[in-house]
Amino acid sequence: MSAKTTHVIIVVGAGPAGMAAASSLAKAGYEVIILNRDIKFGGLAEYGIFPAKLKLRGGLKKQYWEMLGQANVHYFGNVSVGNGKDLTVEELRGLGASAVVFSIGAQGTKTIGVEGDSAKGVFHAKDVVYHFNQLPGFGDRPFDMGKHVAVIGAGDVMVDIAHWLIRYKKVESVTAIARRGPVERKYNPKEIRSVCSNMDIDGITIEFTRIKDRLAAVGQHADEVLKGLTGEFTKCEPKVSDTKMSFKFLASPKRILTDAHNRVRGLELEENKLEPKGEDTAAVGLKQYYEFACDSVVFAVGDKVDETVGLPYKGGVYVTNPNKTTNDPDDALFQAYEEKTGTVVEGVFLAGWARKASDGLVGVAKRDGDWCAEVVGRYLATKTTDNPSKIVLDKLHAMLKARKSQPVDVNGLRALEAAERAHTGATDCIGEFKFAVNQEMLSLIERGRK
Repeated sequence: MSAKTTHVIIVVGAGPAGMAAASSLAKAGYEVIILNRDIKFGGLAEYGIFPAKLKLRGGLKKQYWEMLGQANVHYFGNVSVGNGKDLTVEELRGLGASAVVFSIGAQGTKTIGVEGDSAKGVFHAKDVVYHFNQLPGFGDRPFDMGKHVAVIGAGDVMVDIAHWLIRYKKVESVTAIARRGPVERKYNPKEIRSVCSNMDIDGITIEFTRIKDRLAAVGQHADEVLKGLTGEFTKCEPKVSDTKMSFKFLASPKRILTDAHNRVRGLELEENKLEPKGEDTAAVGLKQYYEFACDSVVFAVGDKVDETVGLPYKGGVYVTNPNKTTNDPDDALFQAYEEKTGTVVEGVFLAGWARKASDGLVGVAKRDGDWCAEVVGRYLATKTTDNPSKIVLDKLHAMLKARKSQPVDVNGLRALEAAERAHTGATDCIGEFKFAVNQEMLSLIERGRK
């Protein structure tokens, strides 16, 4: 991709997808304006992966800092886009940029409609992950998990939450509850190493005995599957607590059970069987129910996008162009699309979890951002240059000033990073110190400018 013009592209969201798109577009010579809801860049890489993974986070940060240091990249942190926010989608489109890329992740809360899911002690995975990563608004919020925790889901996010509960909260038990069976577990075997020293092997063996006939009905042999599952418990991180971790398979939560104070006391689970579905399987309820005692429940069942942003929305996702093209990757899948009129939203593109919620982690998001940049480049090749970057930036500054917004630029970020590195106070953060309150960060940045 090459740029013979000085098109201005606005990238909304500074997570792995947005930063990848911004980097590719900047390298091609375009002027890139990055708007980010959070003060700090990184998104999923800063607030979504397990915080002890400092090597991964450090490598990404280095790349991001290098990109933000380029003269044709302009960063505005602490600027939110959406209805009732600093800027609306239409105001953003009216600034005069040639294209706008939304890489704002999946910030909506996905639920499965279980009775009692508003009880005290019910949490959503995204909120818990934000908490132990110290995202402002979540880092200083109390998360009372009790002694016995049920986590709904069997993917990598479940493992991260179990990791935190086992190694840092040191609860008595963590039970992952899966709608389907052990063959259909979704977590990466390498990720399970963080918690496998705490696995309750006896309890897991009993669980396999309980479900072996239902596994056999779809050609799955319990003994072989158990051997495969426990065979992944190698290179386990050292045990630091007495927490017991186990699984409940072929179980769907139907109701949150509460006490007189609306506090979680357990789950009502429905027994499931497996039925073939193409090359996969589907869970089918047996209308047989039992109670499972626990103090809190965490739903790790994926995410949906935020429908209040103002982009075309339907069924938990932003709508993209259904019309195919001959390009690879397919241009259509990255274009926002208005179903009512049957037209694309001119110049508006989606990348990362904003395009496909909860699909993969950092590596997948980065690749999606790179692909989106290619699509935007092809789009811009058919357009003449609109407004110079100075005009777009002046409009943006004026609008934010009128809204009394407090945008943070790269110099502000550098002052903040220096303060966090120098901080020696106690913190609940895992791996490195972070300020968890926006106003504290803004005050510190302001003092650094004087």
